[in-house]
Amino acid sequence: MVTIKDIAKLANVSHTTVSRALNNSPLIKEKTKKKIIDLANQLNYTPNYNAKSLVLQKSYTIGLFFTSIEKGTSPSFFSDTVRGVNRVISGEYNLFVRGIDDYEDFSSITNHRFDGIIIMSQSDVDHVFMYHVLNQKIPLVVLNREINEKLIYNILSDDRIGAYEAVCYLINEGHRDIAIIEGIEGFKSTKERKEGYVQAMIDSRVPIRNEYILKGKYDMASGYEAMGTLLSLEKPPSAVFCSNDDMAIGAMNAAFAHGLSIPKDVSVVGFDDIGFSQYTNPRLTTVKRPIEKISMQGAEKLLMLMENPEQPVECVLVKTELKIRDSTQKLVF
Repeated sequence: MVTIKDIAKLANVSHTTVSRALNNSPLIKEKTKKKIIDLANQLNYTPNYNAKSLVLQKSYTIGLFFTSIEKGTSPSFFSDTVRGVNRVISGEYNLFVRGIDDYEDFSSITNHRFDGIIIMSQSDVDHVFMYHVLNQKIPLVVLNREINEKLIYNILSDDRIGAYEAVCYLINEGHRDIAIIEGIEGFKSTKERKEGYVQAMIDSRVPIRNEYILKGKYDMASGYEAMGTLLSLEKPPSAVFCSNDDMAIGAMNAAFAHGLSIPKDVSVVGFDDIGFSQYTNPRLTTVKRPIEKISMQGAEKLLMLMENPEQPVECVLVKTELKIRDSTQKLVF
């Protein structure tokens, strides 16, 4: 019978390294992990997780994967997601958190290592990973982005409606010169929120000016830079809709740096309702996207799918909520 020590000799690494690689440890480089896993597969190695795991064919590990942890994932978005999932999974499960973009290939993602996987999806590039998970017959739930796939259980917030309601609120407050600072190009949330902005402007017959549409990166720095560009225009906007709260906070600081007052000189609206949004000065008007609630529902559904994989799949839309605070002002003519 092949052992970890046999694989270690062939791979010229320690048996600790082999053990960590076979248990999908983030401490092991992907190249080394792939080499070890390929050897294990060639030798028909059966991992001895523990006696219970072998009998029940369970790893007691749930994977939580983001499109990327490094790019476009704000700290609050990350923590809300992890907290939501962690609140639901029982103590017998380990939670493995990773960015999909950390992997050169997905050979280490198998049904021997994961009892179920949740993907907090932010981009179309995740599709390859999703289909790999399905091919491995691992129960899967996808959060945050609508997936047109009948085999995948899907839970997300209605970002388009949330953005639409936020911009309609600004229009009802008398604003007509309304700008948008978009999120990362290629992210589904960026597209949905821009579509909400555009539809609100069209439905209210408010002209859309190209110079009022700027790209951001879902971070404070890009919000700061984009607001600086908007304020340098010959006719700056009276209101700015930011596609997330981090950019809105950056935009507010840019306004302060230009000697302006919020909301007296320019109104600002964000999206997400992160914890900091209630403690900015002024407090940020924003669209609450209940990420923790979505993550909890996703984890609950995953546990159900792990018990009964034959359950019918569906797409669940969780409603957003406009939180009106102090960063917006009604225009008086």
